[in-house]
Amino acid sequence: MNTQGLKWTDSLEIALDLIEQHEDVDPYKLHFTELRQWVLDLERFDDDPAHCGERVLEAIQLAWMDEMD
Repeated sequence: MNTQGLKWTDSLEIALDLIEQHEDVDPYKLHFTELRQWVLDLERFDDDPAHCGERVLEAIQLAWMDEMD
């Protein structure tokens, strides 16, 4: 596990933190704008907001979906 802050590339770790904080959310219905803000709001997240793109958010969302199945 990453002992430093989470980066955009840590999609699985980010997804696990999001599941913990938003356990009632269906990741299949999540908008990228909302997902991006939730990632930025994570206590362990420490990366440049500008380094986030659609592919990064998609990877996080897919990791979340995989964990839910």
